[in-house]
Amino acid sequence: MSDKEKQEMEDEDIITLEFEDGESVETEVMGVFEADGKEYIALVPLDGSDDVYIYGYKEIGDEEYELVDIDDDEEFNKAVAEFDKLVAEDVEE
Repeated sequence: MSDKEKQEMEDEDIITLEFEDGESVETEVMGVFEADGKEYIALVPLDGSDDVYIYGYKEIGDEEYELVDIDDDEEFNKAVAEFDKLVAEDVEE
């Protein structure tokens, strides 16, 4: 793998979130997971905080995807519960 290909792979794992208030946060993709038949993505800010951002994840095409806001509290809580369960399993291993 060339240095350019490595850099492209590393860049794909970094997503800049832009919020409505104009703030932006660079995040790293922690992983994509499924909960209740839907896919979600967990993003960790690169600023060293303990925050985790969870969004709906929708593949659009080859190497293209869309982050989807989760507006329903019940759906969000299910996604967070599944994420917490997966993190706990990783810690046990």
